Amino acid sequence: MSSQAPFYDIHASTLVLLAEDNETNIVTLQSGLTEYGYKVIVTRNGVEVIECLQETKPAVILMNLQMPGMDGLEATKQIRANKELAKIPIIPLTALVMSGDKERCFDAGANAYLSQPVNIKRLLEEGTGVVKWEN
Repeated sequence: MSSQAPFYDIHASTLVLLAEDNETNIVTLQSGLTEYGYKVIVTRNGVEVIECLQETKPAVILMNLQMPGMDGLEATKQIRANKELAKIPIIPLTALVMSGDKERCFDAGANAYLSQPVNIKRLLEEGTGVVKWEN
């Protein structure tokens, strides 16, 4: 399947790692993605993301930037420093869109950048071409 195919047309077994500490955002993103047939694993901070990646390799990581403990930027840097994990696409999500945030995300190794609240349809459309959405 081409990486140009719409996100919502990708194979249903695609695994998405959601790194998010806000319960409302977790419910919204998880239910929206599973509605389109994706499998979602939820982690609530950067440490959990790194631990989860020792056991599974998702097609994409949706990473909240502002989480307790290890934040999303630090987790992204650590993922990019690991040769086995470095190619997993990472899309940061943030509610606080401040000057320089986008640049910091790309400098840390992000593949794209979305502000919250995330509209599932927008995520699916804007994720096209950023990620090869099949396992």
